[in-house]
Amino acid sequence: MASAEIHPALTFGDQLHRLWTNYGNLVTAAGVVVLLAILANGGWNFYQAKHEAAIESDYAAAGTPDKLKAFAAANAGHSLAGLAQLRLADDDYTAGKFAEALTGYEKAAATLKTGPFAARAQFGSAMAKLGAGKTAEAEAALKQFSNDATQSKGIRAEATYRLAALAAEAGRSGDVTKYSDQLMQLDASSPWTQRALSLRATLPVTAPAPAEAAKPSTDVPSVQLKVPGK
Repeated sequence: MASAEIHPALTFGDQLHRLWTNYGNLVTAAGVVVLLAILANGGWNFYQAKHEAAIESDYAAAGTPDKLKAFAAANAGHSLAGLAQLRLADDDYTAGKFAEALTGYEKAAATLKTGPFAARAQFGSAMAKLGAGKTAEAEAALKQFSNDATQSKGIRAEATYRLAALAAEAGRSGDVTKYSDQLMQLDASSPWTQRALSLRATLPVTAPAPAEAAKPSTDVPSVQLKVPGK
């Protein structure tokens, strides 16, 4: 009778050796994949950082309108391209080129989308419309700024003053009073408030319509006599 073969209990080291023998190649391959992913991610981040640094350097070097235009065209969609367009629009507005300024402000607003510079571009667009003679559109845009509590006090105050000035030009003294009162509530110390109050003081005072003189009544009061017993 043959003796039974004895298999002593496997130690942890033996089990680890068996696992490595059976799955070592798979584990190695998975490790290589993870390592490559880490390296690729690090390389991409490094590339992005270098690319951003190059864009920032180019923007800082764009000191003339022509260079700003070239920078904006080469980096369309980038936030710094939006700032370049905003600077160009400001230059056009200062030069009285309101149509060009309007186009520039709208491009800047479309690129920047949100934040204080986007609001700055949108407000510039409203002012360019005003300069270009699009008064109704400009006034509508200024009203939005004036009533928007999410905007800064400074931009709301200027928008409200511009509305007061438009009202004064149109002879709407009631609106001038309304907008100057709004400015007092918004920021009484703002220079725009002081300008609105000065504008208000120059308006002619409209005398109230005289009350009509009381006319004697032609109605004869009826007299009722009570007859005793009735």
